Amino acid sequence: MSNKEKVNTFYLPKLRRLVQLVFLAVMGKWVYYGIFRCPFIVPFVNCERCPVITCWGRITAYFFGFWLFIPLLAIFLGRAFCGWLCPSGLVNQILGKLAITKLKIRDKRMRFAQIGMVITILIGLGVYFCLDNPRVMIPMRTSDEYFNAVIMSVRFADWYWAVRTVMVVSLIAASLIIANFWCRFICPVGGAMELIRKISFFRVYKTSACDNCDACLRTCEMGTRPDEMNCTNCGDCLNVCHKNAIKFGRKGKE
Repeated sequence: MSNKEKVNTFYLPKLRRLVQLVFLAVMGKWVYYGIFRCPFIVPFVNCERCPVITCWGRITAYFFGFWLFIPLLAIFLGRAFCGWLCPSGLVNQILGKLAITKLKIRDKRMRFAQIGMVITILIGLGVYFCLDNPRVMIPMRTSDEYFNAVIMSVRFADWYWAVRTVMVVSLIAASLIIANFWCRFICPVGGAMELIRKISFFRVYKTSACDNCDACLRTCEMGTRPDEMNCTNCGDCLNVCHKNAIKFGRKGKE
């Protein structure tokens, strides 16, 4: 390994963690507001109808064009949002460090585990288009005390909201059993980006020099290999290959 590669190996993961922490600080309140406080069954998508004008989701959706940013990023960099920017992704990765099993296996049958993403996407689309994404909670506000507002929401929300919230929290907590369970097999946003990832312009990928040693698989937090199912272009595997067979850029241009 060259000195340049050693430097990249040392600094790239630290840079990624720094970026993740910054986005957790900037977006974290909005993301977890959506889980615990959004009055709609499917959060984040009805900001224009939300009565809570101070909600971070409403502000972000209107002023930063967030829902346009994510698909554009996916077209250029695949699921890099999951590996570099998503606050829930960082929390899942932290939980994954404590997980009972890492589930790092190279098996084509693993693709069927992503049926959870398909199910959550279909449920979300059904609730949005067929039920008009009903509001099932009165958005409680107690000055600026976030946790008190969450407690009040749990006490007074309709049972639909309570079931949705318990299910989401339980599935995220499942990352203590299978590392990154939510991000790998359930997250509907990740599932949508998984489709776009296949046509993204830039990606981490394997070259023909790969001899299937699986050093990349053992390194990957998502339990995958470059440019395969659940690859988030995090770059952690870029310099672990003894054949130097892992690259970043336009596939086929090596």
